[in-house]
Amino acid sequence: MTHDRVLPESLTLQVQGAVAVLMLNRARKRNALDAETVLGLEAFFTSPPEGVRAVVLHGDGDHFCAGLDLSDLSATTVEAGLHHSRMWHRVMGAIQLGRLPVVAALKGAVIGGGLELASATHLRVAERSSFYALPEGQRGLFLGGGGSVRLPRLIGVARMTDLMLTGRVYDAQEGHAAGLSHYLVEDGDGFDLALELATKAAAVAPMTTYAVLQALPRIAEVGPHEGYLLESLMAAVASSSEDAQARMREFLEGRAARIAAPVDGPR
Repeated sequence: MTHDRVLPESLTLQVQGAVAVLMLNRARKRNALDAETVLGLEAFFTSPPEGVRAVVLHGDGDHFCAGLDLSDLSATTVEAGLHHSRMWHRVMGAIQLGRLPVVAALKGAVIGGGLELASATHLRVAERSSFYALPEGQRGLFLGGGGSVRLPRLIGVARMTDLMLTGRVYDAQEGHAAGLSHYLVEDGDGFDLALELATKAAAVAPMTTYAVLQALPRIAEVGPHEGYLLESLMAAVASSSEDAQARMREFLEGRAARIAAPVDGPR
């Protein structure tokens, strides 16, 4: 069903059960992100609809997102550029460290700010039409939406250096091998798989979801001793929830599904 939430025209929202489907709706600009759209993303992720437990983020038309709408940077000053970047940081943080798992369905252009947006999501499904680039270096710019922090954690500094200094473009297979996507599927199949994954994520116990979204990235950034302590604390909290206790009883009583080997192999 659709939802009457107030969002800019550049974003559309549908709620399907516990999953919100949020679409970038600027196909004529290959879904480039202007400030209104970015702030619309912030409004959604800081106050999602009641009952929503996961999100699919995708783009209208043939592309996920071709990056920043450069008209936002025309005739900018140093101060304005600084605040613009920090606004992006705030919004991308609201996605990555928010309450909801976000699955991105990627296709066509995933470049510049579009790649920064994708890197702030938790799972990425790429269709074979997807291609990745960081053209900022060729335009006299530098990343400003958090990409210089998030992307090296996915693909490494060396690959980032290559992309930015040479204008190299990764196709879907190269991007998948480098770590930009979790799943690689045929064209036209990305949204359906993203919705399937989001539906599975929405069924995870709330405290486990909280641990994965909030504790896990922080555990990865601290020293091992601090990480072990944070893990123990989070494990104790998660396992003591009523939801977890009920799920463990189902498993012990043979009423929960068992893990089986994948039928089709890895994607």
